[in-house]
Amino acid sequence: MNININDFLKIEIRVGKILRAEPFTEAIKPAIKLWIDFGPEIGERKSSAQITYNYDCDSVVGRQILAVTNLPPRQIGKFLSEVLVLGVPDKNGEVILVSPDKPVPLSVRMY
Repeated sequence: MNININDFLKIEIRVGKILRAEPFTEAIKPAIKLWIDFGPEIGERKSSAQITYNYDCDSVVGRQILAVTNLPPRQIGKFLSEVLVLGVPDKNGEVILVSPDKPVPLSVRMY
């Protein structure tokens, strides 16, 4: 299915910085709870990410990542995931986070 540029521009993909991470022990699939700062425009948002194969809680704190910030929140067990953190599969199908290769201002939008 093809989309046009106006459809794509509806998706807000923004840069955030992971402030805090905790194991999501209640999740059915292994995951990490993330608290992400998107700067003063958006503020702090939470996300659940199935990234435990390639990352632990300590290794993600301070990392800049890309996330979709304008999807409706999704309840995952007792945790409300407010943004969708973006990743791509490695050769084993496990998630590698998508992030800028140099520091950029928080909340800048990807185009």
